[in-house]
Amino acid sequence: MRRLLLALPFALLPLAVAHAHDDHDHDSLGAHEHGVAKLNVVLDGNTLELGLDSPAMNLVGFEHAASTDADKTKVNAARQQLEQPLKLFGLDQAAGCTEENQELESPLFEASAKQAHGHQHADVDAHYQLTCANPDKLTRIDLAPFFKTFPQTQKITVQLIGPNGQKGLDATPAKAVVDF
Repeated sequence: MRRLLLALPFALLPLAVAHAHDDHDHDSLGAHEHGVAKLNVVLDGNTLELGLDSPAMNLVGFEHAASTDADKTKVNAARQQLEQPLKLFGLDQAAGCTEENQELESPLFEASAKQAHGHQHADVDAHYQLTCANPDKLTRIDLAPFFKTFPQTQKITVQLIGPNGQKGLDATPAKAVVDF
């Protein structure tokens, strides 16, 4: 499943280098920044792959291992929401996209008995593979549902490869639609 997403960092390396030269502080592409998530989008034929990388703070409001019932409830709720990518990422209905596979990874999702030692900055990684019956009808992704579900996320840095080439941009709650 990850073959396309694994190629993405290399395909977008020129964008990353350009971004790093414009931004000399600690918030380069590799930085963990609260309020900011990263989304890689690859459309190849009928296959749409989405790779989300977000600090746990954006999704549950904390990054420590869930020890209280309230924290465990927040983690479980966030996981259930992340398990429904078609509700988080608004895709053109006419494209007929259906979910084929998903992987969710985070120290927060591990059993609370295994305290997340060494994860002071816990991230949540989500990978989705969808099949679209009519990929030519897929013209945009609306991230408004994601921002509404996880309001602590203020910006999503999107890197996209599609039939019209590659591009990188920042989506915000006010500018949540990303065109292919």
